[in-house]
Amino acid sequence: MQTLWAPWRMSYIDAPPKNNCIFCDKPKETADKENFILYRGKLSFVMMNIYPYNNGHIMVSPYKHIPSLSKLEREDLFDLTLLAQASIQILEKVFKPEGFNVGANIGKSAGAGFAEHVHIHIVPRWSGDTNFMPVLAETKVMPEHLDSVYEKLVILFTQKDFFS
Repeated sequence: MQTLWAPWRMSYIDAPPKNNCIFCDKPKETADKENFILYRGKLSFVMMNIYPYNNGHIMVSPYKHIPSLSKLEREDLFDLTLLAQASIQILEKVFKPEGFNVGANIGKSAGAGFAEHVHIHIVPRWSGDTNFMPVLAETKVMPEHLDSVYEKLVILFTQKDFFS
């Protein structure tokens, strides 16, 4: 039997439940690297998911605390969508995935972890990236550390040509 170590998960498991919103709180801080914020736009921003489904799993969120895409004003929706498009282009360049899952879980019953603040998940996918581990062992193997993924992505997110 092999043992898989994921010690960074313990801080999440031991943490008391929070009633705050990461999509409101984290952009107010100045610790982008520690918060895995990759890009700050005028109306939206991009941050990595620290409990990713796959390497490169990012989230695009408006700054406004709004629960659904249907409630966003046109300008916010347009900015969010353009930022999602640029994010996909960057992920294509860095990771060369074979596909993507892109979507928003709107509402608690749809699986939203932060149901009151809409955000778009972008998950790079490769053929064979799912295997028996999540099904049989309830374990997901991530081949690359979050810090390494951040360093690869932030370089391109700081280049203006993706956002013009």
